[in-house]
Amino acid sequence: MRRRDFVAGLGAAALPLPARAQSKNDHIARVAYLGVGSPGAFDPRQIAGFKQGLLENGLVEGRTIEVDYLWGEGDPNRVKELAAALGQRDLDVIITAGSEATLALMATGTKTPIVFAIISDPIGTGVVQSLSRPGGNVTGLAMSGTDLEAKRVEVLKEAVPAATRIMVLHDPKVGQAGVAEVQATARALKLEPLIVQAADPREFDGAFAHAKEQGADALVTMASPFLNYNRKRLIELAGRYRLASIWYGAAFVREGGLLSYGPSFPDMYRRSAGYVAKIIGGAKPADIPVEQPVKFEMVINLKTSKALGLEIPAVLIARADEVIE
Repeated sequence: MRRRDFVAGLGAAALPLPARAQSKNDHIARVAYLGVGSPGAFDPRQIAGFKQGLLENGLVEGRTIEVDYLWGEGDPNRVKELAAALGQRDLDVIITAGSEATLALMATGTKTPIVFAIISDPIGTGVVQSLSRPGGNVTGLAMSGTDLEAKRVEVLKEAVPAATRIMVLHDPKVGQAGVAEVQATARALKLEPLIVQAADPREFDGAFAHAKEQGADALVTMASPFLNYNRKRLIELAGRYRLASIWYGAAFVREGGLLSYGPSFPDMYRRSAGYVAKIIGGAKPADIPVEQPVKFEMVINLKTSKALGLEIPAVLIARADEVIE
């Protein structure tokens, strides 16, 4: 059952277009997107949101803008190779998501403006100097700080009041932002947090087995493009070890996770297109503030709750944006 469905550009072409964003030389803007994962593991609503945003800003693919979509296929070395190649190309803007791809591009020394559609901690990872004045050639949209990671712990406890010990799965490549807040929130809710790091898929089985041995009965996964790329495996392991799970993106729940709470990623991608339009129009990334999410969504999978023998409180179901039955 869908509620407040995200409209990913349906009918957008029928809307009147605003004045076309132009580059200084009035040429077709050349843009590239560098993703850490693969098209198959990517939520298609996000690219649909980006395309909708382009139309809203008068940018029509094939007419006023060309977008080349490149994928790292979950391989850090491939991401670096693609970043090095992009750094040599004559582009107007490069779009990224997450700190891994963004930092790989920055390491090339490219002067091409970079817009990140989503990033967890742009200051802590050294991507920008500040949110209000990014500096350099990088700007975009950041998830709303470390409080969001802690909020997911609260939602999980509300969904599963009997939980006592939670496995907190963390990708060390994204930095330590949010870890301390997750620990503090968990303890305040009488939950014992077990921080488990994983930076390689080969570490997943051992990480889940160890957490279960330590008595974990629930799982919180912190935001990471790497973990998102491997979400099918993580969802499978959460089910195998019978862990009530909360994730940061709706795609996890549509594929079998228990529940999610976080920003609407399609909306963030849609808004990132506005950054592209501003830069093509002559604005400098250093002067465009990093913005926060404005739309959030909660998704609950009742099929998964039934399989786990859990009953999600009705009050939480009533607040959900989407309930999978």
